[in-house]
Order: sequence, then C-alpha cells, then structure tokens
Amino acid sequence: MKPDMHPVYPPSRVTCACGNVIETKSTRGSFSVEVCSNCHPFFTGKYKLMDTAGRIDRFKKRYANNAPLIKTSAPAEGAEPEKKA
Repeated sequence: MKPDMHPVYPPSRVTCACGNVIETKSTRGSFSVEVCSNCHPFFTGKYKLMDTAGRIDRFKKRYANNAPLIKTSAPAEGAEPEKKA
C-alpha cells in the first residue's frame, strides 16, 4: 500500500450557536454550525405543525355550494340514441 494515501483524521470540535460542543473526528478540523440536534425544532419537540384541519374545513366550506364541473349526460329512458351523420 502506498504511504500517505489516507488523509489526516484528527479529533475536532463542532460548536453550535446554542453553545453545544460535539467532540468528533474530521478531515476539516474544528468548525461551528448554526443548528444542532439539541436546538433544532424538530428534535426538541417545538416543531410548529400546520393547522391542516382548519384549512380543509375552510376549503370544503368555500366549495360546498359549487356545482360539479363534470356533468354526466346519461340518455333518458325510452329515448333513442343520437345518430351521427
């Protein structure tokens, strides 16, 4: 195997804006991030959910009185089918 083939992989510190410090190894060295698993809304449970039930109710209320766009025209009973020329 060739010598010096693999990159240097020293210990590094990842620092979050919230103050959390993660010890790991990286070829990049030490660096900082804006959001980590300790402060991200999805992981902390502070994730804001959309009010989908209210949106659906408003949609149904808005379009409840509108007639359907597709009308099916079934021939009346006893009527002769139309003849095409």
